Amino acid sequence: MSAAGWEIRWLDEVDSTNTYVRERAHQGAPEGLVAVADYQTAGRGRLDRRWESPRGANLLASVLLRPRCDGGDVHLCTGAVALAAADACREVAGVEPVLKWPNDLLVGGSKLAGILAEAEFSGGDLAAVVIGIGINVAWPGPEGAGGTCLDGLGGSAPPVDRHLLLERLLGALSARRPLLDEASGRAALADEVRRRCATLGQPVRVTLAGEELTGLAAAIDDAGHLVVETASGPRSVTAGDVVHLRPG
Repeated sequence: MSAAGWEIRWLDEVDSTNTYVRERAHQGAPEGLVAVADYQTAGRGRLDRRWESPRGANLLASVLLRPRCDGGDVHLCTGAVALAAADACREVAGVEPVLKWPNDLLVGGSKLAGILAEAEFSGGDLAAVVIGIGINVAWPGPEGAGGTCLDGLGGSAPPVDRHLLLERLLGALSARRPLLDEASGRAALADEVRRRCATLGQPVRVTLAGEELTGLAAAIDDAGHLVVETASGPRSVTAGDVVHLRPG
């Protein structure tokens, strides 16, 4: 199966779509390989957390990119996929997700999707980026985990077609993909991420390794780090669990 220059491999079952694509990237697979699975036996999220989904319920996919940029720009690959996924959800399901730093899509404060980017280097240079995404289509995630799904948000609308959702996602990603190769394009992409990131301007609690901080999410810097204004001054957060707090 292929669409608009993408080589799509729809798999009945795989350990992890990211692992599948990374292995083929090591073997020299060109940019544009997309692996989609009805079921993952060892799906992974950020910080090596397990990503669970019933068979055929959600869109589980990974994309291989080989952008002409530095390792410090990998967060923009995540951003490009997040923006494309948000566009696809709007077009297919009439749902308008917002971005949550560093790698989630939210609707009404509930998690709709998560993204995991893994970079591969050769001789110190960025050789490939594998970006995995899981979008909750028919299953919102484990009970109590704070998730939502497109079918649940659609009310009486017909169930969302995962194939169509993937097609629209890849179409929106194709439009942004050239931006990763030029400094001006990367700047434009970073600006779009900032505009559509609901974390900015929010009071947040960030859980780090051995530390927790609270403050105002003030900015996303050029390295993709979240700048939090705390009582003791600004802090740059490279990675952490972020909770949006209610003002006051």
